[in-house]
Amino acid sequence: MTDEYPNESGTGTLARRISRGSSGAWENIRQAWETRRWFRLSSYVVGGGLIFAIIGWAWLAHDLPDAETLLDYEPNLPTVVRGIDGEIVHRYERERRIELDYRDLPEQLLNSYVSAEDETFWSHNGIDAGGFLNAVIDYVSKLGSGERAVGGSTITQQVAKNILVGNEYSVTRKLREMILATRIEDVLEKEEIITLYLNEIPLGRRSFGVQAASLAYFDKDVEDLELHEMAYLAILPRAPEEYSRSANFGIARERRNLVLSQMEDNGYITEAEMRAAQARDLGIVQGQRRARSADAGYFLEEVRRQLIARFGEEAEDGENSVYAGGLWVRTSLDMELQDAARNSLRAAMLRYHGNRGWRGPIATINPDNGDLTEQLRSSYLSISYDDWRIGVITQRSGSSATIGFANGEEAPLSNVPDEAGVGDVIAASPSGNSWRVRTVPEVSGGFVAMQPETGRVLAMQGGFDSRLGDFNRATQADRQPGSTVKPFVYAAGLDQGMTPATMIPDSQYCYYQGSNLGEKCFTNFGGSRGGGEYPMRYGLEQSKNLMTVHIAMETGMDNVIQTFRSMGLEPDGIEYQPYPAYSLGAGETTVERITAAYAALVNHGRLNQPTVIDYVQDRDGNVIWRADERECTGCNMEEWDGSPMPRFGRTGRQAMDARTAFQTVHMLTGTVQRGTATRLRDLEIPMFGKTGTSTGPTNAWFVGGTPDIVAGTYLGFDQPRNMGGYIQGGNTAVPIFRQFVTESRDHWSGRPFTAPSGVRMVRIDRRTGSRVFGGWPGDEPTAAVIWEAFKPDTEPRRTQRQDEIDALREIILAQLRRRERGPAAVTTQEEAPVDFAEEQGGIY
Repeated sequence: MTDEYPNESGTGTLARRISRGSSGAWENIRQAWETRRWFRLSSYVVGGGLIFAIIGWAWLAHDLPDAETLLDYEPNLPTVVRGIDGEIVHRYERERRIELDYRDLPEQLLNSYVSAEDETFWSHNGIDAGGFLNAVIDYVSKLGSGERAVGGSTITQQVAKNILVGNEYSVTRKLREMILATRIEDVLEKEEIITLYLNEIPLGRRSFGVQAASLAYFDKDVEDLELHEMAYLAILPRAPEEYSRSANFGIARERRNLVLSQMEDNGYITEAEMRAAQARDLGIVQGQRRARSADAGYFLEEVRRQLIARFGEEAEDGENSVYAGGLWVRTSLDMELQDAARNSLRAAMLRYHGNRGWRGPIATINPDNGDLTEQLRSSYLSISYDDWRIGVITQRSGSSATIGFANGEEAPLSNVPDEAGVGDVIAASPSGNSWRVRTVPEVSGGFVAMQPETGRVLAMQGGFDSRLGDFNRATQADRQPGSTVKPFVYAAGLDQGMTPATMIPDSQYCYYQGSNLGEKCFTNFGGSRGGGEYPMRYGLEQSKNLMTVHIAMETGMDNVIQTFRSMGLEPDGIEYQPYPAYSLGAGETTVERITAAYAALVNHGRLNQPTVIDYVQDRDGNVIWRADERECTGCNMEEWDGSPMPRFGRTGRQAMDARTAFQTVHMLTGTVQRGTATRLRDLEIPMFGKTGTSTGPTNAWFVGGTPDIVAGTYLGFDQPRNMGGYIQGGNTAVPIFRQFVTESRDHWSGRPFTAPSGVRMVRIDRRTGSRVFGGWPGDEPTAAVIWEAFKPDTEPRRTQRQDEIDALREIILAQLRRRERGPAAVTTQEEAPVDFAEEQGGIY
């Protein structure tokens, strides 16, 4: 018989042969199992090992994170803040981290990291067998020594460790890392893996990722790095803290040069390029790189507070949190105006402090709690003024002392006050080979500048320096505003039928407060009881208390308080009462609130809530919040339909009659021209404003500006006390505003104030309030005739003077005589027509 069957195919024949072969093999294995003991033992070992490996693999891999989560992975990113011009002014960050796309990474930077960390990166499947074997040998050789084995991890494994597994030092973690690395290679492209790596790797100096490290070590972007700098960054993953210390720069240079040599071996650079780069110094920026941040601490802290209130602080608070969400925030911060505001307020504080001497330490540190300079470092107290620094007195012996700084340096200290002792935190400046004590003024204040038409805050200063404390006196300090509230008293009077020409008595006003309090009498500033009657304008220009109280009482204090409330002067949780003292500024408010109210006056009575943030974008650029909620119907049409151009409506709410607001502003221009703010007159810019001095005096105020910018400021102690009898808003607060304008002159257009519809401009005598027909306003601030703003039918009525009546009588008699003499005697010359504008009561 034959084993072949001619009717069967070749495939069938092959199958039968395999079957007969496998049967024979199994027969041989069975015989070996029965007859050979070593075979049985080997089989037990191999089988047990295989089962153990399977169980171990399952145990290691059972709770590993899904590699596919990396497809949607979003690292914690800082919030980036931009100013009004779009430039970056600050970052809110716990860690320095800036995310880049693959296309943003320079080719030689990629090559340097591949050469230093994983030469076979572009070809392996997540694990480098040779590197792993070396790591095993290194691990075994260091068992029991306490040293940590290094090496063996591919870039993919490091991504797994940094993002998904963690940095635990154990064999188990290493094995889990290897399993996950192979899974990552199945999910992500090589370009995506190395991009994740270079964005996440910790590189020292609180930097994560190559862009943040490039700024921290070289103060430049990665695209501007030179070859030797890229190679230095590539050595940092293994020992960032060691290689970044100046004491180890020699070791760091050797390691960098080795990376350059590896790049040459791998064909990434030529030998000449390698030698040129190896000859270069490291070029590291010494010390901690100062963050690129605007000197606008109070403004930026207000932005941070609002962002945290809306989006949360940490990653667990939401995907758009401030310190993890990678927000892009556009603010209204104008750095030129901010610098001017800061300089002006600081100058006023120093000017007031004068030669008053040392006012005590900024803070006090307890020496019993450890090293004083270490405690100072953890306090984060600092200052940015001239060449001043914050330090702590570490030693004191008689008249000599030593000052220590947050970086650990110490130096001799001179001019030490007798009251100063060890542990006192002070300001000091260089003086020869030592340091000299400086005094941060005890007096403080606040400053806000904003756009009237939008309410956007352009500048904000809440004290001498936010680094000394974050209490913001521009937004958080409730102060008595004094006479700066008077314009709103006068506005209430205008709403109740008064006019700028209404005659108001400047005489003592007394009223009965009840049997317990008796009679209350008001006086003008300085104790004057006044006398006579004057137009309303005069009372506002000269800040007459008695005239203001008369207006308030005739208007009705309930109406006055309602005007205050409508203009947003009341702080949260405080309700003004209808007492006459409130008309003179007894109620408290903040700089921000009263500045917004003055801005509403310029804005024809429309009040905008102050805003520091224009809009917020998430990490992908989507706008997730904006301050301006107006809709623009038709703005996104694909094609023009022939209709008028779509326009936004006005912002804010109508808090005051537009005509009343303009009348008030028009009177307040007189404060600058001939009233209590004449120090601003020679700026030759159309301005309005009002000074204020609260009882004591405890606070000196000025609020005012132009149609483009309105600003408010005050100076006073945090715990209100008498500042000195000479202090007034005109000599203390007005100079702050004046310096602010002088330092930012390009921002002031000189645009005049515009009147809304329904306002009539009429010539009056500013001393008597009477209508003027025979004269015109002059250019002199003290001219007798001025233009005054009236609502229709409220202007002073036309009066006939006796000489005009006599002249008209003579004309009529002359015409009668000519008529009696006959037609021949009648002249043909026409009489001059009466001026239409004069006849109708002024110019509209």
